[in-house]
Amino acid sequence: MKANRLERLIVNSPIRLLIQDQIILRWLKGKVSLPPGGTFLEVGCGRGAGAGLLLKEFKPAAIYAMDLDADMICEAGRYLTQGQKERIHLYVGDVARLPHKDAWADAVFGFGVLHHLPDWRRGIAEIARVLKPGGVYVLEEFYPQFYLNFLVRRLVSHPVQDRFYSRDLRQALAQAGLPVQEALEVKPLGLLAVCRKSSV
Repeated sequence: MKANRLERLIVNSPIRLLIQDQIILRWLKGKVSLPPGGTFLEVGCGRGAGAGLLLKEFKPAAIYAMDLDADMICEAGRYLTQGQKERIHLYVGDVARLPHKDAWADAVFGFGVLHHLPDWRRGIAEIARVLKPGGVYVLEEFYPQFYLNFLVRRLVSHPVQDRFYSRDLRQALAQAGLPVQEALEVKPLGLLAVCRKSSV
């Protein structure tokens, strides 16, 4: 499900970029080692700010950054520098139907994406499919108390059926071969987690 205009403004704001840079990536760098030169995928990339930070911090050979919203991909094309776009490849796509072969990516990143998917389990399955054995999935997710409360429901659009909480999300990740290894959780708001794909 595409974000509405207000949510696009929120997720693309300088405050959101500051949170990604100063909190999420700093926490992440202390929890996972990603050798430079890998292939990354960012699902739900928005205007590309997250992909730019990932490129700077982890130095992959390539980042494939996709979003369901073509307008966001156009905005990312304007936001990223020409030098960044030499290694960040932007495309319109659906996380529930990723156009990549099995065991292709070294790492997948999703910052606030799964809770937008009507079939979030299928999104997890696709992420698991494209990850190499031993690959890392980094996710930041929100729980329904945060985005389906009385106020937020009137401002932004999200699916309302079959939503996940901590236990549901962790169980689905484990069943897909992506057990949570490290987590920073604020109940009832959400979860920041590092998952590693099983090697078998």
